[in-house]
Amino acid sequence: MAADGRRLTIDIVVPLYNEEQGLGEFHRRLMDVVTLLRRAHAVRICYVDDGSVDGTAYELAKLADDDTGTTVLQLTRNFGHQAALTAGLDHAAGDVVVTLDGDGQHPPELISEMIELHLAGYDVVLTQRVSAPRTRVKRWTSRGFYRLLARIGDTPLTDGSADYRLLARPVVEALRRMREYHRFLRGMVAWTGFRTVVLPYAEQPRIAGRAKYSLGRMLRFAADATFSFSLVPLGIAIVVGIGFLLLAVAEAIYVLSFWFLGRQHLLVPGWSSLMFMILIVGASLMIAVGLVGIYVGYIFQEVKRRPVYLVRSVRGVADDPPGGDPAP
Repeated sequence: MAADGRRLTIDIVVPLYNEEQGLGEFHRRLMDVVTLLRRAHAVRICYVDDGSVDGTAYELAKLADDDTGTTVLQLTRNFGHQAALTAGLDHAAGDVVVTLDGDGQHPPELISEMIELHLAGYDVVLTQRVSAPRTRVKRWTSRGFYRLLARIGDTPLTDGSADYRLLARPVVEALRRMREYHRFLRGMVAWTGFRTVVLPYAEQPRIAGRAKYSLGRMLRFAADATFSFSLVPLGIAIVVGIGFLLLAVAEAIYVLSFWFLGRQHLLVPGWSSLMFMILIVGASLMIAVGLVGIYVGYIFQEVKRRPVYLVRSVRGVADDPPGGDPAP
């Protein structure tokens, strides 16, 4: 029972992709936290297997058999990290939902503190990386990414925020109503506007294996964030067009100056101005068409209304999560 007498039902959602090597150690650490929480609250763990091709599914099956409070969702293929998180949120029915990665970089020991912050009145508890075992390039690109979104978007984001967060039931229900295909949950959570607090943490090294976010995945993630939460890129074409227009005016002044100074014989008749204008118009059109094309592509993905994910199987469903006082 919490200090204020509230007994919560807590769902912990953990997306996984090829984490066979480190899953046992992560689950042990998580269960240390869950065991303490179950003295006062009902706690369930929901692992989402995002189409792993190693032995992750086998390891998860053993975990579900050993603990009645552990559920395993197995997706039909690798839909991506954000889709796997969405599957877990859709499945969770608790008063609060905590999401974290299963590679050990998100320390599960913070969950108890997140619960206390929720009981203090916060609907969203975000975590913010204050130190991380990353290369300098990754730190710079991450910082630049959030600063760019802050400038071009209309939804404020926390620099260094992660997908390690606590969400109250009203926030989860709001997210479940957002069914866009290209998902950026950090922005979606911020967009809801619920009362939020930020909890700093030191990101830890992976327990085992290598990071699953390749350069291509990170670029797609950045694109989803940018084009889902900002229309500013559409205005870039206008800015570029104005810039080239000014260059064209400068070129015209430059050419006319030769005529006024009587040096027109130094110019190749018609060639420079013609080529310059062709390049200006062509570049402006290509930029404009490219940016519009990206947004049209996103719209095309949305109007097809395909599911964000598909579930192959659900294992270890617990109707009455263990822990806390018996439900009335």
